[in-house]
Amino acid sequence: MYNVFVNNIPISLSTTARVGDGYISLPLKKTNLIHIIERLNENPTLKFHLYHKKQYKLLPLLEKKLPVYVAGGGKVYNENNEILFIFRNRCWDLPKGKIEKGESIEECAIREVEEETGISGLEITRFLKKTYHVFKRNGEYRLKLTYWFEMITDYDNELTPQLDEGITKVKWKSGKKVRKALRKSYANIGELFPREALIDKTRLLFEHQDDFDESDIYDTSV
Repeated sequence: MYNVFVNNIPISLSTTARVGDGYISLPLKKTNLIHIIERLNENPTLKFHLYHKKQYKLLPLLEKKLPVYVAGGGKVYNENNEILFIFRNRCWDLPKGKIEKGESIEECAIREVEEETGISGLEITRFLKKTYHVFKRNGEYRLKLTYWFEMITDYDNELTPQLDEGITKVKWKSGKKVRKALRKSYANIGELFPREALIDKTRLLFEHQDDFDESDIYDTSV
């Protein structure tokens, strides 16, 4: 199952026509996504579920519904097992940004993390997942597709928020501080923090940094 977030409200996608009580289930291929978005804006208590019998078609069909804005971002760990957060628009977030012409999604993710936080020495350890959320720009709804990568760094110098992008703080967080930040974050960011991700994993990250295979990002089952 996948989620597309509209103002932190999920629209679920799956191959099952029915997922439970209270959901409005509609066929993905025939659904007007803009209509659903506008209904959620009017009534955020509604629960929508879109389905298609073939799983490999779910995301391609979704990406035909709205103009797609592709971005790359990082969930960055330091040697103390702390995670790098940015603070923007009164919310804690992870660094990410739009891909530029001619660069790979991995290059995009590293560049954006460096620009938004002032960090350096990043290494990608693995692809995490893709997240989707809807935003509006110039009166038009768009679908933001973000490719997320787990990264490590031994950087221990000063962090520098990218002020011209509205970022006012950059902080390393762990344990309770991570959980507190997630309560003041976005729903799609929460998808990058399964419960087991909050345990100590520094040794595994640094031992297996050579295991990254960029072909992983094309596996839609992730």
